[in-house]
Amino acid sequence: MNLRQIEVFHAVFLHGTVSAAARALNVSQPSVTKVLRHAEKSLGLDLFERTKGRLIPTEDARTLFGEVSDIQDRVRSLRQACQNLRQGEGSLLRISALPSLGLGALPEAVAQFTAKRGEIRFDLQTLHHDEIVRKLYERETDIAISFEVPPAAPVAHQVIGEGELVVLFRPEDLPDAPSRLHLADLVGRDFISPIQNGPIGESLRSELERLDVTLTESASSRTYYIAAALVRAGLGMAIVDNFTAESSLAAGLESRPLQPALTFNINAVYLQTRPPSRAGADFLDLLADVIDAV
Repeated sequence: MNLRQIEVFHAVFLHGTVSAAARALNVSQPSVTKVLRHAEKSLGLDLFERTKGRLIPTEDARTLFGEVSDIQDRVRSLRQACQNLRQGEGSLLRISALPSLGLGALPEAVAQFTAKRGEIRFDLQTLHHDEIVRKLYERETDIAISFEVPPAAPVAHQVIGEGELVVLFRPEDLPDAPSRLHLADLVGRDFISPIQNGPIGESLRSELERLDVTLTESASSRTYYIAAALVRAGLGMAIVDNFTAESSLAAGLESRPLQPALTFNINAVYLQTRPPSRAGADFLDLLADVIDAV
């Protein structure tokens, strides 16, 4: 099957009729019918049964669909990459960052950078750890700012700062809090747990196991900003990164770092074959200064 036949087969399989597939592909119905017949002839297989105006996939078609879907995903990825490359011509920096950095350190760094380098435009996005490789491959972003470097991926990285885990709480829930808190200080109190994945979740889980400390979980959250909102609503305390905590303090919350400290690296991640441009490298230097000042 060639790519055109794959595209038509995929559309017919999803939409169930030639007319719907033709509308989805923005081509004529006879064109879809012709390509589909050629595909069946070249394969020597019947891919659909014609029943009451609909095309019902055969078992052979269902077997092929998984493979075809993977190919379609790669083709869409290629098209998206080409579009992003076209849009990226000129002085444009595409930067993606975790939400905890995207609402504080990143905007501040962009503001300072554009004050000096007004010719540089920015395309800013937030992302999660499992999106880093896809966004880089599809040229949706040039640099991903992350706590984690994707393993076994053809990416390079540089450490641009360090973060720290802190306890976020309402003042009335922990009056006279010391300058640093031990995890054992949270025993018996309602605790909003982060989902135990990613470098921060793993670090916290390992430390709890090492200290043999069990916390009373009142809720869990996959997003640190939601955890902060739950703290503000009185559901308990949470352990978040210091950047999330910094942006939450204006909402009447307080934070304290842990004792012993639990720290993590902040990384600028990019494809090995596409290192940062000169402007990108200059921006990372400035972002590192902003992170260090938090």
